[in-house]
Amino acid sequence: NLCFVCVKLLLSYLFVGVAPEMVVTCDVDTVHRLSCDDIGVISVQAALYGRADSETCSEGRPPSELANTLCSQDGTADVLKRRCDGKRVCEVSVNVFGTPDPCVGTFKYLQTNYTCLPAIHHVTCQHSLAHLHCDEGQVISVYGATYGRYDQTTCTYRRPASEIQNIDCSQPASIVSDSCNGKNSCIIKVDSSMFEDPCVGTYKYLEVAYICELVTVYLHPTHVQKLLS
Repeated sequence: NLCFVCVKLLLSYLFVGVAPEMVVTCDVDTVHRLSCDDIGVISVQAALYGRADSETCSEGRPPSELANTLCSQDGTADVLKRRCDGKRVCEVSVNVFGTPDPCVGTFKYLQTNYTCLPAIHHVTCQHSLAHLHCDEGQVISVYGATYGRYDQTTCTYRRPASEIQNIDCSQPASIVSDSCNGKNSCIIKVDSSMFEDPCVGTYKYLEVAYICELVTVYLHPTHVQKLLS
């Protein structure tokens, strides 16, 4: 029998023209917003909550609050990645990073560096079926998937207010990548029976970002000779 080895090749366009973005939020009571709109999904590269220089967010602040430029809270990038990777738009309250305080007496800011990666963005409401599909000769590669609720506008049709109030509700949905990676098409039932329920009583949705990778078939040289003879 012929031996076929399928090798996933990332579509070359994914890494062409990917420009870095940076967002800085000074006010602790302000929402930190990352956005890729219709050009792809967010991929957080680095994040800082603290102070790395004396100029950023310095207006109206006394020198004593700007002197410590080696101030950073551990785990900031991990929090942003969990909340934002794979989404087109992500809003995070800056005040969630204030505890514990990494440097008491220093005026801090939140800075995030990210890129927008081209990807297929798919949202499916609870109690529905998510259909992931690629063209012939391509297979699914899930970039990120989460189950929960992040705003009060998605999947809200005819839902009571009590079911859409909790927007700090999320759970990684690894079952999507486990079930769909390497397949040309895939159907996932979006229900709390399939995913761990991160917030009972809240109407949730599945958000998936994925790409379609080429599948290349390789033949052993001896098999090529047989085919040509």
